[in-house]
Amino acid sequence: MALNIKKRVTIKFGDIFVVKMEDCQKYFQYVADDMTMLNSSVIRAFREKYPLERTPDFEGVINGEVEFYAHTSLKLGVKMGLWEKVGNNPDTGSTSQILFRDTKDYGIVRGEKPVEISSKWQVWKINEEFRYVGKLQGENRNAEIGIVKSPAGIVHRMKTGEYFGSYPGFE
Repeated sequence: MALNIKKRVTIKFGDIFVVKMEDCQKYFQYVADDMTMLNSSVIRAFREKYPLERTPDFEGVINGEVEFYAHTSLKLGVKMGLWEKVGNNPDTGSTSQILFRDTKDYGIVRGEKPVEISSKWQVWKINEEFRYVGKLQGENRNAEIGIVKSPAGIVHRMKTGEYFGSYPGFE
């Protein structure tokens, strides 16, 4: 009986990963590390779906529309078999405009109803300090949820467009 052991994968900026789904495949790219959020890896996931039987031109993939940015553990996703490293392109796009958000209302206290709408938000850009903003207004409303998401959570969002679990809204 053969063991299914994944070989060690070296990961560096610009690496491109594929997530194979039931009827298509989607891609994301490793673009930064964010010391502000536990020194986690930041990815940009692309919107376009590709047929399972075709490997697209990676130049076209990374120039496609970005669906979302997120923090995650790349090595864990590889070990779990949720995605596979398939290439590298040093063009990681600009990261200076990426804005993340988190709320002090995140989480569930046993016996209490979770907060549905928060006005206790903080925002930040990669490797910059958190800025407490309270209610989300203006450009802050476009900020991505910035907590570190599990590899399964990333795949779920790539499939459905949203994360699973409970997270407060802002309106």
